[in-house]
Amino acid sequence: MIQDISPHIFDNQYRPRPPAGGCTVLCYQEKKVLVGKNGNGTIHLPTFDEMAAVSTAVYDPATYLFAIDEQAFYLPGQVAPPVGYTWEPLFKVLREEPRHLAFAALTGYQLFNWYESRKFCGRCGAPVRKDDKERALACPVCGQMEYPKIAPAVIIAVTNGNRLLLARYPHFDQYALIAGFVEVGETLEETVKREVMEEAGLRVTNIRYYKSQPWSIADNVLAGFYCDVEGPDTVRVDTNELADAVWVEREDIPFESFNGSLTSEMIGFFKNGTTDN
Repeated sequence: MIQDISPHIFDNQYRPRPPAGGCTVLCYQEKKVLVGKNGNGTIHLPTFDEMAAVSTAVYDPATYLFAIDEQAFYLPGQVAPPVGYTWEPLFKVLREEPRHLAFAALTGYQLFNWYESRKFCGRCGAPVRKDDKERALACPVCGQMEYPKIAPAVIIAVTNGNRLLLARYPHFDQYALIAGFVEVGETLEETVKREVMEEAGLRVTNIRYYKSQPWSIADNVLAGFYCDVEGPDTVRVDTNELADAVWVEREDIPFESFNGSLTSEMIGFFKNGTTDN
């Protein structure tokens, strides 16, 4: 999955400090990130030295994000793309090599979105400032503290013997698994039951946790579950949520070997005859 970057080590402790010229800059434009391509097809990300050669405003003010190994990553003050770099869709970059840079690009996007959408206090409307000790935005007027948004959601592989339920959401061509956000007051297991019933009209049992994944494109932390259909297996699609949902035999499941997602891994595990971690 996208976060599996070993032997590289992700360090998300907040360590605000001025960037050096060799530190990495993460630049975003809608759901695109600024990347360069090496001769062997791998990607690289711009440094402050490269960006400052175009405009020194890249330093003013730069925002520390995280580190991978000893390399620090920042959001720039202003963006002036240097020669050799292009804006690439995040969904394309997440498949690129090296994996740790693809992960950095995806993770930085979530923080970029948070900073961009939280410039004013949600309680009193005053401009907020970055806290010096933790990743938070503080209101100097009313004292409200704002922390990065993380939306918990579930990915659900519903099985029926040798069959897996695949769903297609509107505006997407590919089939995937049923997914949904956790509501206030729900457990993850209750979310699994509710989402499958709402979207496919099925009852499920034997709910078992698989693993989790950060999915920064949508501010999510995803929790994957396998479960078995209980009772009648006739699918009743909620067309407000899904375009289609079908049972597919294990050997007929279309599968892409890697796209960085928890959904892809869970589908692959079932196709290969495994439903447990």
